[in-house]
Amino acid sequence: MDARAIIAKVRDGFEPTQAELTWFAKGLASGAVTDAQAGAFAMAACLKGFTDDARVGFTLAMRDSGDVLNWDLPGPVIDKHSTGGIGDCVSLLLAPMLASVGAYVPMISGRGLGHTGGTLDKLEAIPGVSTDVDEKRFLKMTKDIGCAIVSAATNMAPADKRLYAIRDVTSTVESIDLITASILSKKLAAGLESLILDVKVGSGAFMSKDEDARALAQSLVSTSNGAGCTTAALITEMDQPLAPAAGNALEVAEIMLALTAPKNSRLVELTLALGAELMALSGMCETPEAGAEKLRDTLENGQAAEKFDELVAALGGPKGFSSTWRQRLPEANVIRDIQSPRAGFIAALDGRQIGMGVVHMGGGRLRGGERIDPSVGYSDILPLAEKVEKGQTLARLHASSERAAQAAEKAFLEAVEIADEAPDTRPLIIDRVA
Repeated sequence: MDARAIIAKVRDGFEPTQAELTWFAKGLASGAVTDAQAGAFAMAACLKGFTDDARVGFTLAMRDSGDVLNWDLPGPVIDKHSTGGIGDCVSLLLAPMLASVGAYVPMISGRGLGHTGGTLDKLEAIPGVSTDVDEKRFLKMTKDIGCAIVSAATNMAPADKRLYAIRDVTSTVESIDLITASILSKKLAAGLESLILDVKVGSGAFMSKDEDARALAQSLVSTSNGAGCTTAALITEMDQPLAPAAGNALEVAEIMLALTAPKNSRLVELTLALGAELMALSGMCETPEAGAEKLRDTLENGQAAEKFDELVAALGGPKGFSSTWRQRLPEANVIRDIQSPRAGFIAALDGRQIGMGVVHMGGGRLRGGERIDPSVGYSDILPLAEKVEKGQTLARLHASSERAAQAAEKAFLEAVEIADEAPDTRPLIIDRVA
């Protein structure tokens, strides 16, 4: 086949055949497709788009460009994916909860991207933990514990790895078709039977407009279902941090509080909602309400905490972490309160600015491969519409030095708007797409 002919089809609005898409994806993985051709293909897709069938076909072609896992387990193989936000540590809480009710969760996660934190970076804030495991260990952890949270295996969806890097330098990242294929090719390569998607919208999300989030959710759901994986999506509010913390160790602390001293919170509410939908999708329960009840029980009876302990130990962390986490998580050198400059109501929280404040403190990466400081960030962040007095604590700052603390405090205060009247707030779960 000829890469030029396939690119021309996409450029002119015609639908490539499945054989052509499969050939092109394998060429991305092998290098037979050049960088110039990959960039031209990405631009053509960005400008002209795919039909529904072509989007499914390209996603499957990307999946099949490398290894695809096959499972033989006594329960459903399921997973969750979030499009990313501030204080979003749901994966660390949901995986052990689902494992506690008999599901198997082979979660292949990522590191921090832009202003949002990465699940792997959060998990590796626990001393000794390394998420870089080979496929054999990944399979064994999933079978023995019921869940595994690891970095992507080198030969899973290699076509996506190549195309993603090219999209980043050719201004084609925004294509919903290519975003869909990128996300789902990796998830489908993990051999999933069911998938729940958390598509975030708001100041702390990559999608700031409702219509963009809905379009992405619909594309992901229809494509994943078309590829044979039962899928639904929740569109959720990211106008403020999900958990009241931003920063790797600080978000792990929120997870440990949810596991060991459970109480109602936005984090727990969304985790239960996503998990319940997933249980219903996979046939583990008749209704999401029944699933939510079973999942809440795993928090109350300590089973989810035990599963989390097993996961941490299997990744090289300390045994019995849920009993000793307060002593083991790293602490920043400078910890102090950020005080409100005036009385009023918290009218806005710019999540992107808060996230970048963490990045500039060293809690994220400005360049690929940089080491991060897991101890820095913000905790105890007050929610939207909270009434505050002048001098009241808006959040607690955790920094590596006084100089870094001064810059981070300035960034946080610039991200917060205090007004005379309380703002209208949206529900945490805005819509469901299935």
